[in-house]
Amino acid sequence: MQAQHSSAQTDPGFKLPADKTAPDDPLPKTTPETATGPVEVMPGAKAPLTDTSTRDVAIGGAVFLVLLVVYFFVRNAFVHHLVVRRVAPSSAGSAGWLLFLGLSFLSAAVVLAMVNANKYLSFAVTAPLVLVGLVALVAALFTGRR
Repeated sequence: MQAQHSSAQTDPGFKLPADKTAPDDPLPKTTPETATGPVEVMPGAKAPLTDTSTRDVAIGGAVFLVLLVVYFFVRNAFVHHLVVRRVAPSSAGSAGWLLFLGLSFLSAAVVLAMVNANKYLSFAVTAPLVLVGLVALVAALFTGRR
């Protein structure tokens, strides 16, 4: 009986980890603690304003091309509508191209603003695009009235 009792005392079922004051590996570390973490050149600094990823530009370009195809069909429908309303075909064609141009310039301004607002949503970039787009739309309306 005594033998069973002594073996139960020597193996408690679990053991607490021993307090290690000496490291497992006696060699010094060659890589610092921050080698595997993210790199910050200037901690707390904001990203540069002109940083536009190529993925955003590609998506914006694809959206713009899809809009151009849609605007081409809208142009054809507008020209057909004007010809049915007894507008001269040459005036209707000019009005259709002006509508296409106006919508294209306005959508270019919107797509550029969506791609990188910090870089492209400035007066020097957006104002000319919007101005040419609005002038072309107004010209399309006046040309289509003849």
